[in-house]
Amino acid sequence: MTRPGLRGLSAALLGATLLLAPPRAHAEDMVFVSTQMRPIEEAQKVRDTILKDAPAPVAYVTEDPPALPVRVKAEMQGGKHTISLIGALHGELQPLATMGALMTLDDLAARLKERGIPDEVMKLGQFGTGHQMYIPWMQATYLMVANRQALPYLPAGADINALTYDQLQAWAAAIQEKTGKRMLGFPAGPKGLMHRFFEGFLYPSYTGGVVVPFRSDDAEKMWTAFAGLWKTVNPNSTSYNFMQEPLLAGDVWIGFDHVARVLDALRQKPDDFVAFPAPAGPKGRGYMPVLAGLAVAKGAPDANGAMALIDYLAKPETQITTARAVGFFPVVKATLPPDLDPGLKLAVAAIAATGGAKDALPSLLPIGLGQKGGEFDKVFMDTFQLVVLRGQKPRAVLDRQGQEMQRILTETGAPCWAPDPPSQGACQVK
Repeated sequence: MTRPGLRGLSAALLGATLLLAPPRAHAEDMVFVSTQMRPIEEAQKVRDTILKDAPAPVAYVTEDPPALPVRVKAEMQGGKHTISLIGALHGELQPLATMGALMTLDDLAARLKERGIPDEVMKLGQFGTGHQMYIPWMQATYLMVANRQALPYLPAGADINALTYDQLQAWAAAIQEKTGKRMLGFPAGPKGLMHRFFEGFLYPSYTGGVVVPFRSDDAEKMWTAFAGLWKTVNPNSTSYNFMQEPLLAGDVWIGFDHVARVLDALRQKPDDFVAFPAPAGPKGRGYMPVLAGLAVAKGAPDANGAMALIDYLAKPETQITTARAVGFFPVVKATLPPDLDPGLKLAVAAIAATGGAKDALPSLLPIGLGQKGGEFDKVFMDTFQLVVLRGQKPRAVLDRQGQEMQRILTETGAPCWAPDPPSQGACQVK
């Protein structure tokens, strides 16, 4: 439709523009603001595929993460609320909860309990308040992937979905002994995500925390044990950025990485690989969920509609649709359809086994560090290089790096995040 008075070429151009533009939300549509799936192609998949059978019309609006709290705060202060549902990462929702911008969802959480969201994952949505501030929506995480050629060397009685770090070392050592090659690999290259392995997997598994026990006796024992494990690791690991490449090339038989950085290997050769959770240590099976949640804005124009949409998005079939469409994986217990991409099926099953493990210990991405996130990550990588690669004694290194970590936390005022206990003010290294 053109405005009255437009003629000829102007009218044609305007009509073409309207045809190419995304459909405008109707005034009665419930507004769903999300920091996730922001690229145009992904956002359109959300509108056309994921929300296709939503219980009511939805206006899906994307927002850059830094702008989200600004917009929400402005609506609170202005008393004019447009947003009903908010979708964002855990660390992006926490500031909104702190400013009192989110409704509690205790009743909804109780109704969704039967969906099989792991208790530890659901608890993250409480931010330590005892009330459900968001419902887990979807996740990504990190996995272990092994070439099937490695399976005969598993330690006797070992369950690949419930390995310990001691069993991983025995497994890799057996392969080395029989083949003469170090076939375990980690993404320790300059653009790899090795720091996330330390922050989300190794530290929680051995110490039960990340920051508070950074320089503890348990941490000292952990670094000593990991230095022993490293003797079975392919030395080229310090150049690996994406583990799918050395896995596909056969340079490593066992690897750890973010699911997005091994998915290509699983999809190219699903019959050659198995995917499974990272190992457990003395304190549990530490893992780092990249967790997105759904929250209802306080003062939402359609709070009931927002909760109905959360219910819909948390259905197993919707979660599988989400995995197919945008590569984020279910948080609920979902039966995988037989026609799911075989590589994707391997990843979904491994993620479910990780979050559903009896000894699962979620460790969140660092929160509140702002521009100093890279400095925080460097503390772990420097410790790794000094202790594991250069052979220095862990105690002196941990004491020195612990001071550097405390400086970063004090300067940013970042409070502790799970699995460390909540703190008043900046998190403290003990």
